[in-house]
This record gives sequence, structure tokens and C-alpha cells, in this order.
Amino acid sequence: VAGAAGGTLKLWDLEQAKAVRTLVGHRSNCQSVDFHPFGEFFASGSLDTNLKVWDVRRKGCIHTYKGHDRGVGVCKFSPDGKWVVSGGQDGRTRLWDLAAGRCLKEFAPHDGAVTSVEFHPNELLLATGSADRVVKLWDLETFEQVDECVEATGIKALRFAPDGSALLTGTGEFLKTWRWEPAQCHDAVDVSWKNLKDLSVHNNKLLGASISNSFVGVWVVDLNRVEPFHSGAERGPGGGGTRDAEREERSRRGPEESAAAAVAAAAAVIP
Repeated sequence: VAGAAGGTLKLWDLEQAKAVRTLVGHRSNCQSVDFHPFGEFFASGSLDTNLKVWDVRRKGCIHTYKGHDRGVGVCKFSPDGKWVVSGGQDGRTRLWDLAAGRCLKEFAPHDGAVTSVEFHPNELLLATGSADRVVKLWDLETFEQVDECVEATGIKALRFAPDGSALLTGTGEFLKTWRWEPAQCHDAVDVSWKNLKDLSVHNNKLLGASISNSFVGVWVVDLNRVEPFHSGAERGPGGGGTRDAEREERSRRGPEESAAAAVAAAAAVIP
């Protein structure tokens, strides 16, 4: 599914490489979409300040959630499919109960637009990232903030590792790996992907998608070379090992050389 500048949404058949359905409902630019983990539903957020849930089979919107003062830039379903979370340009994050059709919780706001939201794959934990440079971690049993990670620049995208062992954050220049309670950055990779929009993990490779005009750049980082994911055999005596040596080497390189060494491949630039 893809959202358009006019607020329409198009469903695409990937095998036939063509749009098979157009859905209308938003009054302004569609900023984010996310498929439900089990059913034929998806959510969309728009500059019209609304979050909508759509039924692909019924070919229409089945619920509209209102509550943001500015556009909804990000949305995400929980892994169990019971909740959907929305992050707005107003700095607010709202958790919605799909069965009850109401807001379950509005979290304490960020000081900037919410740019990324991510559910932990195994625990009742939510991460929210913002242009204010802060990642907040929320306990979804108590709805209290349990930790935060502070970056040097605004957060572009978040992703928990598939096993939930670490949180990956993307800014304009770096990929960083974090653990929490207490918050600790384990590694930083100079990627220089600029307009990063999304992160995904497949076969222990991190994929980052960046946008520049009408082009999409796909970056691949080998997480086997990044702490805390690489094997103990790669570590030298005293726990520093190859990663400390690589950091020192990166500091001596120029930005282009550093990115080339740290990133496994700049996989493709797709028009």
C-alpha cells in the first residue's frame, strides 16, 4: 500500500507491478501506512490530523481516530494486533485500542515532531523517537516512561532487533545500537544516509531506506560486525577486540572511507 500527496491510498499487486485499488478518505497528504499483522487491514496517518483503519476486503475505511492537533506522521500496529499507535507532528503519541475504538493512552509529549514509533517484539514496551533528539521507552503495563536515549541530532527511524535484545536508531549520519535500563549506546556506524525514512532487519542485515527527490537509496549494514550482535570470537582480549580497533581506524578515515568500511553494501539506488 502507498499513500499519495492528495490523500488517496493505492494498493499494489507486487507480482503484476500495478495498482489494483484506490482508496479515498483523507483530506490531505498521507504520511504513513502500516499493515495489521494478521488480518487484511492497514492503518494510515495523514496531514489532516487523522488516523484511519481500512478493511481491504470491504474496500473502505472502518474507523477514523481523531486526537492530534497536527499531522500524523507515523503509525504502527502492535505485534498482537490489538493496538495501533500514532505519532504526530504535535509531538504527541497516542495508543489506540482497536476493539474499543478509543484512545487508551496519550503519552507525555516530545518537544518536537514524533518521527518513529516501534513496539518491542516480545515485551510490553514501546519506543518513540522524535526530532527533539530523544528516544523514549514506555512500559505498556504501567504506561510510564522507563528510560530514554539522547542522540546528537533528530531521530529519523527506530527498529528493535528481531529478538528484542537491542534498539537500533537511525539519525541523518549514524546507525546506533542501544540497550536500556540503564540506557547505553553499544556501537555507532557512520552511514551518512541523510534523509533516512525507514529501517528493517532481515537475516541479521539492517536495511535503511533514504529518499532524495524521486530516488530511493537502500543501505545495508551487516549487524554481525556491530556490537552487541557480533560473536565473541570476533572480540579480542579484554573485551575491546576488533570493534575498538575499527573505531580508531574509522576516526582516522574521511567520511566516505568510513562509511564504505562500516556499511556492508550500498545495495541499490532505485529510481
